[in-house]
Amino acid sequence: MEKRGTSSEKVCNYHEVLEYLNLTRDNSLYKLTRPVLDHTHHTTIHLDVLLYAILAVEWNNEFISWDPAQFCGITGISVPKDMLWRPDLFIYEMIQKDDSNQNPYLYVDHKGTVTYEEDINVVSTCRMDVHKFPFDTQSCNISIGSAINCIGEIRLAPSSNSSRATKFSREVLKTQGEWEFLHLSVSNNILTFDNRSFEQLVYTFTIKRRPLLHVINFLLPILFFLSLDLASFFISDHRGEKLGFKVTVLLAISVLLLILNDILPSMSNRTPLIATYCIVIFALMLLSLLETILIIYLMEIDSQQRLKNDQEDQKEKVKSDNGKTEKRSRIFCSCVFKAPEKETEMLPVVEEVQDHNFRFIGSICVQSRESRVLLLILDELQELKKTMSLHLSPREEAGGRLFLWATRINRGFFIFYVTTVLLFLSLLFYKWRS
Repeated sequence: MEKRGTSSEKVCNYHEVLEYLNLTRDNSLYKLTRPVLDHTHHTTIHLDVLLYAILAVEWNNEFISWDPAQFCGITGISVPKDMLWRPDLFIYEMIQKDDSNQNPYLYVDHKGTVTYEEDINVVSTCRMDVHKFPFDTQSCNISIGSAINCIGEIRLAPSSNSSRATKFSREVLKTQGEWEFLHLSVSNNILTFDNRSFEQLVYTFTIKRRPLLHVINFLLPILFFLSLDLASFFISDHRGEKLGFKVTVLLAISVLLLILNDILPSMSNRTPLIATYCIVIFALMLLSLLETILIIYLMEIDSQQRLKNDQEDQKEKVKSDNGKTEKRSRIFCSCVFKAPEKETEMLPVVEEVQDHNFRFIGSICVQSRESRVLLLILDELQELKKTMSLHLSPREEAGGRLFLWATRINRGFFIFYVTTVLLFLSLLFYKWRS
């Protein structure tokens, strides 16, 4: 009969590891000073930063180590973060205190490697170059370093290289909004202050603005207003509609300039191209408005001169008509007094009347009063028609010298306006895309 033996397995817990390490809250050995056995040893801290505000920090505590075989294969434990020393790392560009939830624990493995992961909401400064706004690409730095320990005491090293950090950042980045993430690069920098050198780990984020929203809401409306201003050259100059139309378009551009002032950052090294775009178009529209005022002024002077000349011609014609009327009256009276005479005596009178272009029926030289009144009314209507045509449609008739000059100026300015707009827009969009 085989005798069965009972085997007992060893049961371990994390508390035994802490007792072995003498790691308690009252033991100041692990948290007062940098955890090195020799002060000449430097502590290497590995950092891993992702765009989604995740900061992972690793360093080695030389006072901590154990054999996992003695503790049932336990290779790591989690302890409160105030029980161990932590590096005094901070972000140089950070301008606002982080109010996100803090991770209260550290993870320690059997080799003494301490890992601390924390989500950080970083509000930092960034020098922006908005010269090509809204087709701009921005690069912002996050510099991480120690405030007290110099390069001989703490060395910083990235846990992930640039390509790996870029790949992970794209995976965790869920929403991008106005910006498109392009690249994340990692580099080291040495900062010297008061004869002491401090190492920095610099993460450079490269992002590109999505321009579609600004193109639809800002660039295209200005281009539409510019097209309307060009179309206003086909409106008649002698009426006030063209001047009022140009003033309305100019006011609309002014409103868009106020919106641009709220969109662009207040500080920039170079003038944004979009500001140049708006200012040049505004200046061209203002110049077009001044040209319209000049053309209307020249045509008004020309119209007044033509009206004055026409009035003088009318007065001369009235005097001439009065002379003809007196001659007609004398001829009429002569015909009336000689009506009872014989036919042979009427022949000289008939010949005299024919010399003055009067129509006679048979041998009667008397012209009726009603016919003369109708002729006078017809002359007055023709003069009234000519005067109304002069006021309402001065361009339909041949103008004077000022009118011809106004027409040439308007035509030349239109060619200059179109050429300048095409050249300026071509150059501007070339700079935007370069």
